Amino acid sequence: MTGHRQRARLDREARHLAPGASEETAAGERVFAEGSGAYLTDLDGNRYLDFAAGTLTQSLGHCHPEVVEALTAQAGRLWNVHDAATPERAALLEQLARLLPDHLDTYALFSTGAEAVEAALRVVQATAPAGRNRIGALRHGFHGKTMGARMLVHWDIGHQAFAGNSVLGYAPDCYRCPLELTHPNCEVRCASLVRRHIAEKPNVAALVFEPVQGAAGVVVPPPGYWERIAEACRVNGVLLVADEVLTGGGRTGAFLASELVGVEPDLVVLSKGMANGFPFAVLAGRAELLRSPEAATAGSYASTYASNPLGIAAAHATLGVIERDGLAERARVLGELLGARLAALRSRYEQLGDVRGLGLLYGLEFVTDRESRTPAPELARAVHSAALDLGLRTAFGGHIIRLAPPFTLDEAQLDAGVALLELAVERAVAQVVAA
Repeated sequence: MTGHRQRARLDREARHLAPGASEETAAGERVFAEGSGAYLTDLDGNRYLDFAAGTLTQSLGHCHPEVVEALTAQAGRLWNVHDAATPERAALLEQLARLLPDHLDTYALFSTGAEAVEAALRVVQATAPAGRNRIGALRHGFHGKTMGARMLVHWDIGHQAFAGNSVLGYAPDCYRCPLELTHPNCEVRCASLVRRHIAEKPNVAALVFEPVQGAAGVVVPPPGYWERIAEACRVNGVLLVADEVLTGGGRTGAFLASELVGVEPDLVVLSKGMANGFPFAVLAGRAELLRSPEAATAGSYASTYASNPLGIAAAHATLGVIERDGLAERARVLGELLGARLAALRSRYEQLGDVRGLGLLYGLEFVTDRESRTPAPELARAVHSAALDLGLRTAFGGHIIRLAPPFTLDEAQLDAGVALLELAVERAVAQVVAA
């Protein structure tokens, strides 16, 4: 429950703060004051295991000492000189070259994922051959809240419909197949339609996609989905732009989720966990694209906080720990344990319709019952709230709860978190069914 001190602080800021916070924040009503490793502490002194890792950003947990040290040292030296070179930038670029596939050898640095997505769209637009004036995307994808990113998936606001120049393909949601088919008997028909509507169209310049759809509920593609689409795009000259804002940096058990699903992207966008929650983003790509005269005119990759020394320091320190300690592999191993424990939890509750994930990224889909699969957002909200009261923070939206704990989690903390989640599900099911 929200304590007195927190309630007073929430009421105080509500007098001036615009509404529109995330569902999890609105439902939780907590004032978090401190963080350390896998734990958060609120203003009343209550402690929480953070299985949401900030906003799926804290790869190393909260206030990792090496990241704190790097930021503190940089804060005493230099903050911002626009996009000018600084002593640390070359080291970060070399580090990225070690971690990313060889063909992704050129980088532009930004501060947010949406900003980097917009930069990727500009590169596609600048380098596209004459006649290729449309962009492909997947239904239910999420690429940010800026105009170009919203228009990719035809995201309208209010009464305004800003129709994008994109062509939408079917996402590989086997639990809620848009074609009402069943895998594997479907022969991955959704991929065939993406090939036909996007990859094989002569007027499409690129396909922008999440290897694993995050905001849609951690939609993990079945085998063959991306392999078929990627091959068709390659044959037909359609660029592959991977949005790995959420999945990049090791969260799925490899540095890029694209590597796990059989895609060799031409451009990749990374952010979130790359700097352990500090604002930082990178657009990585093939040299022939990012260095092309059309895409690299003066100011093309510049912005107010591009190449910000503080972001570079946080990213360099974060990636250094991930690389040195083999944390992408650790995410894979811990993810297998988490998946097994969540599968056991699902077997005990009919209202937990589906559990799916990759590495340390999982989605739990709550329904009224297994047969109808009717979404149950009120149940998901109740689970999220009950978990908070028990000392576990999750990422909640609609009828989906996402889990994305830090890579530095140990097995005992993983088990403790799942035990709290099970108790939260038990309480929430009893509460909602009784109502």
